[in-house]
Amino acid sequence: MLGAIAGDMIGSVYEGWNKQIKTVNFPLFSSGCHFTDDSVLTIAVADAILQDGDYAVFIQDYARRYPNASYGGFFKRWMYDENKEAYNSFGNGSAMRVSPIGWAFASEDDVLKEAKHSAAVTHNHPEGIKGAQAVALAIYLARQGKDKATIQAEIIQRFNYDLTRTLEEIRPGYTFDVTCQGSVPESIIAFLESESVV
Repeated sequence: MLGAIAGDMIGSVYEGWNKQIKTVNFPLFSSGCHFTDDSVLTIAVADAILQDGDYAVFIQDYARRYPNASYGGFFKRWMYDENKEAYNSFGNGSAMRVSPIGWAFASEDDVLKEAKHSAAVTHNHPEGIKGAQAVALAIYLARQGKDKATIQAEIIQRFNYDLTRTLEEIRPGYTFDVTCQGSVPESIIAFLESESVV
């Protein structure tokens, strides 16, 4: 969870269509770094787990407490909707907030089930659910001590993501993409190629 929040803050200054960078040489923290909606909702999911609460209630409550945390347009409408009806999103928000589930649950089945529940409150499109499940399962497998090759094989087999590409192959043509299908595989590849967090 700390890694997700740190990544959110580090990336906050590069988020957007005209701010992307294509180098690994950048400061991890700069004066413009700040938490965004992804940190707020990650904490909401964690609190829901700790309180054995309803994901929709906790996510909406936290969003309302931090209304200016750069939410997407559909989510902004949802956060004030008393009915809390999901809006069929396949945006990567479901994957961005799911890390506590990969950490908190004790079996693959529970991780996949809870990731689906946490995603479906807003991101009930199959790609929104798939992205959340893939990230949560990768975290769970890493927590279980599985090596990167095992994690890669499991995510490919379960979710049919192409994780055989390299960052060097992805980087030249990659553009800012807020969909699960356009960012989750790339994020997992970045993890697979990483050697450290610094």
